[in-house]
Amino acid sequence: MATFSASDGTRLAYRTYGEGEPVVSIPGGPADSRYLGDLGGLSAHRRLIVPDLRGTGRSAVPDDPATYRCDRLVDDIEALRHHLGLPRTDVLGHSAGANVAAQYAARHPGRVGRLALIAPGARAVGIETTGEERRELARLRRDEPWFPDAFAALEAVTRGEDADWAAVAPFFYGRWDRAARDHHAASRPENPEAVAGFGAEGAFDPAATRAALAAFEAPVLLLAGQFDLNTTPRSTAAFAGLFPDATLVVQEGAGHSPWVDDAERFTAEVSAFLA
Repeated sequence: MATFSASDGTRLAYRTYGEGEPVVSIPGGPADSRYLGDLGGLSAHRRLIVPDLRGTGRSAVPDDPATYRCDRLVDDIEALRHHLGLPRTDVLGHSAGANVAAQYAARHPGRVGRLALIAPGARAVGIETTGEERRELARLRRDEPWFPDAFAALEAVTRGEDADWAAVAPFFYGRWDRAARDHHAASRPENPEAVAGFGAEGAFDPAATRAALAAFEAPVLLLAGQFDLNTTPRSTAAFAGLFPDATLVVQEGAGHSPWVDDAERFTAEVSAFLA
């Protein structure tokens, strides 16, 4: 694993998969980027540069907890681009990492070739998914054996009650099998300070970000999982509507990590876009 220095001196790590033109791939969580792996084999088409966001994985914990904020993480992506010597690069963001990617594109539009937002978190642009929208989507899974316990936990979460988050996990995958269970365990954040700091006050300015993205001229892909309760296909479509040149793809049978549910379909869609 290679490292580079952020603007504040924090030592940050990144993984590299594959060869060819680079794609800076920003993980969600904030969690150890190992959960992305090589994105279902996308590394056969492009070189993936996958950073561990500060305080996660093998990246150092910063001296200043305020630098965990999403808008401050944009500076780390710019430092990584500079470290790699790239005048511009394609950028991919998954889940919460899509907030970082979107703010990066808003702030540095000339540095981005193509932008891919996968199961994107949308706090940076002020798009919210309602509890009823999540319940409506969840009911599509009513024939699954785990549905009763998972739906009861989802209802509790929607009401703001203490709930068993582990019971909700099956809703975030197209198939709740061994691979999904292992992936879910690997993707769980391990630094609560980083999670709390990510969305701290000042992290998002939706109006300003929306205005900047409305002028973002590069091609954008927004890929949603059909069953994703985190950012539903409907919310992802609203996100796509903020860009002048956006393609929306809804991957059937997939959840929040679509490369886990159907790697072949996922890599075909994303590699074709990046090509």
